[in-house]
Amino acid sequence: MKNPWLDVVGVGEDGLQGLRAPARAALDSAEVIIGGDRHQALLPDSTARRVAWPTPFRSALHEIRGLRGRRVVVLVVGDPLWFSAGRYFAEMFPAEEVRFHPQISAFQLAATRMGWSLADVETLTIHGRPAEQIIPYFSPGARMLVLTQDADSPAEVAKLLAGRGFGPSRLSVLGALGGERESRRDGLARTWEGPSPEFHILAIECVVEPAAVLLPLTGLPTERLPNANTPPEIRALAVAALSPRRGEMLWAFSGGSGAVAIEWMRAARDAEAMCVIADEAQAEAVMRAAYEFGTPRLKCVTMGGLPEGSAPDAIFLGGEITARLVETVLAHLSGGGRIVAQAAEALGQASLLAARKAHGGTLRRVAVSEPDGRGRYGVLQWVLWR
Repeated sequence: MKNPWLDVVGVGEDGLQGLRAPARAALDSAEVIIGGDRHQALLPDSTARRVAWPTPFRSALHEIRGLRGRRVVVLVVGDPLWFSAGRYFAEMFPAEEVRFHPQISAFQLAATRMGWSLADVETLTIHGRPAEQIIPYFSPGARMLVLTQDADSPAEVAKLLAGRGFGPSRLSVLGALGGERESRRDGLARTWEGPSPEFHILAIECVVEPAAVLLPLTGLPTERLPNANTPPEIRALAVAALSPRRGEMLWAFSGGSGAVAIEWMRAARDAEAMCVIADEAQAEAVMRAAYEFGTPRLKCVTMGGLPEGSAPDAIFLGGEITARLVETVLAHLSGGGRIVAQAAEALGQASLLAARKAHGGTLRRVAVSEPDGRGRYGVLQWVLWR
């Protein structure tokens, strides 16, 4: 590595004692040390200028950029590149300018305390994020290690578990792992009360109640979704055709429920979605459903609120589909992108027939009904991959 000027040092509860020689050398030669008060207090006196993390955190990134050429150390938690701030520096600076010094992660320590194989555990974070985003990971027998926000997080997560049929789930709050103040508190989700240590990992072993009704990741029951009228089987076909993948972005234009966008996000880790809505009342209903089903990062925008110059990975069209709308959204779709449209009404189906003729893709008529033929619902589905 040529002339790195920025060292990102992971620090555990054992402070300087737990650092390897290269990390200690970086601290000894540092001109500027940036970190939170808790980490700064774990280190000995130094002639370096100490800078505390501002709030919000990202406001510090511009200042760090201005320090290029000086010897700078940034203190972060555990492994800088595992649910920590290291990712921002990896994105901001060329690899030859940054050195990362990992410490044993709190996730690793938590797994050893629980006796769990880390390869078989979901490692998640709700630090600075809504707790509801871990809901899609609730399943019988699942084990999760969660980096939490604050002392109230375990009670919040316990409420989410109990409200979805996972009241018997076992919780363990593991505080100050690896330090002299290390602590542990165990209990059940349905009876959990009171605050916990400010900084901790929450270990969850999911246990489902016998009478609980578990929901699928896709094909959610229509009656549970406000303003939805599409059968879950039809929705599941749309999501399958959209082919959700980790970290990808969907733009969803639909009749008002946001169901396809919610199911897209449930189907792939870190998937993102923007639901194009008509008014504020619709946005409120969509976001209530998004929190209920564990996709609080869903965004609702108007047609004019879509980001200019951006290209989504996938687009869904439902509700009222016109030829003009098809042409408008296709202009945003880049190579590797795909569009899935479902039309139940004659005008929308005519628009999809024209789109197939102009742009290619595949058309399918899809219908579901009760065994006796009642309750039939059918759509014309158009799928195009760029």
